[in-house]
Amino acid sequence: MNKTSLAGKLFLGLLGLYLVVPFGLTLIYSLFVEWTDLLPRGFTLRNYITLFSDLEFWTSMGRTLVLCAVSVLLTITLLLLAMYVVLVVNRKLAGVMQFVCMIPYALQGVILSISIISLYSGSSTFLSNRMLMLFGAYTIMVLPYIYQGIRNSLNAINAQTLIQAAQMLGCGRFRAYVQVVLPNMFSGILVSALLAESVVFGDFVLANNIAGNNYQNIQVFLNRRMFTSSGLASAIVVVIFLVVFIVTGLVLKLQKNESKEK
Repeated sequence: MNKTSLAGKLFLGLLGLYLVVPFGLTLIYSLFVEWTDLLPRGFTLRNYITLFSDLEFWTSMGRTLVLCAVSVLLTITLLLLAMYVVLVVNRKLAGVMQFVCMIPYALQGVILSISIISLYSGSSTFLSNRMLMLFGAYTIMVLPYIYQGIRNSLNAINAQTLIQAAQMLGCGRFRAYVQVVLPNMFSGILVSALLAESVVFGDFVLANNIAGNNYQNIQVFLNRRMFTSSGLASAIVVVIFLVVFIVTGLVLKLQKNESKEK
């Protein structure tokens, strides 16, 4: 038993090292003037000073956070309403809904962005707005990730039984869904939102193809700076990682607090 535990710890340690090494090397590269020999030379904070004094960087970061928040919240809201219909009104729609939600897995960024532009850019409706296209594209892109988390949470808490029990106590179906089911699956919703947030934060293709410089996110900003300075680009990658890490930490803290309250 001890040998198995030791092997598991060793495996996790090696896996953690494998994941941390690329970030560590990127951090080191961003803190030195050059790294052409075995060891880097010329420690400097110039890249971070330049980055943090660049208004375009803060604008791009803010836009990315807005994209994450709006697309994830919109997708969660729509899916929760749709899952209510599947759960309470007609369970036969579950298979159809699962199929529809899995379609974005097969749509790569280039295919999705070109399809959206071809379909809506020539129309005279409000959907031809590039910003609305971009937000809609991210809503579609994160659909499978959030759907899987919400579905697993509903199955784990046996939502249908909870609703039936609430009805026996005189509670309406929708009220039972909102006040009984949703609070019990809050943890699953947070995890789904976290996964979707990382997907949006790491996307370049959709933002570049649909909006371009009109709504430059952090990945488009990074791509442009890669041709200017590799050290500055490394600093941007480090900051992106730290922002995602902080957001992840906040979500996990909310999840932990919610578990303690139970």
